[in-house]
Amino acid sequence: MGAKQSKDFVDEEPRRTTSKRTGAGREENFSSAERIRKHATTHFGYSILSLAMRGLAEMPGELWELRELEKLNLSLNCLSALPPTVSALENLVVLNLWGNQLASLPPEIGLLKNLRVLFAYRNRLSEVPEELSACTKLEVLSLANNQITGLPGSLAGLRHLTKLNLSHNRIAHIPGCVYGMKGLVFLHLACNCLENIADQIQDLVNLKILIVEGNRIHTLPKTLCSLTSLELLNVDFNDLQSVPMEMYLLSRLEKLACHPLDKGLHIVHNPLLKPIKEVLHGGLSALYNYLKPG
Repeated sequence: MGAKQSKDFVDEEPRRTTSKRTGAGREENFSSAERIRKHATTHFGYSILSLAMRGLAEMPGELWELRELEKLNLSLNCLSALPPTVSALENLVVLNLWGNQLASLPPEIGLLKNLRVLFAYRNRLSEVPEELSACTKLEVLSLANNQITGLPGSLAGLRHLTKLNLSHNRIAHIPGCVYGMKGLVFLHLACNCLENIADQIQDLVNLKILIVEGNRIHTLPKTLCSLTSLELLNVDFNDLQSVPMEMYLLSRLEKLACHPLDKGLHIVHNPLLKPIKEVLHGGLSALYNYLKPG
């Protein structure tokens, strides 16, 4: 794009903001750090910059001079790579990369020591760099809708992680590192290739929401029933024929749930055998009464 188009971005911005956007948006050139900085805002004390939906195929080099940035939104562009220079943004707390064409994340992402939220869903990722484990303040990580088959063991060190979304990937076994993420409250693994849940699931003692619908799971481990903090357990659309006798211990599930966002137990969409299938007609309380000993 020529100088005139860069000039248009500055001089005609008021007029263009009142007009209808064109498709994915045209790629806009930024000729200096100040040209980018003028689009940054401060909200609730955070320095924020959104370059979402700009049609960007690559990042303007001047972006990495904005070291004060704490929240950066690069979503819904055409980025195929995130350069190593991202490490210059050492104050980043939130990095939003969703809806691009990223095939990988650079190892230098591990240098973002203050990062708490990373959205990288709807990309083309097949793996995650082990250096991400150095982002020890990370609390929310979404890698949904990629091509991931596993995670590096080093990610077990993400002890502050509370929400992990790995849905819509190609995962056949829950990565071992996940069982080391003791702080997890939310774990989303829907629409993968899971055939089982390991006994180590019992280590996630703080888990309140577990979603594994749309997999190939045949049985649920008894150890799952030790997660008494569970408020939502979605095992719909699997190959379950029965449930562990100890499931009545999950007292916080409260009801059979139907809507995907409802708390409770989602299980009826499975090839359940008698008598479990019939007992469930009476609701979750009927199931629990059936399972309780004596």
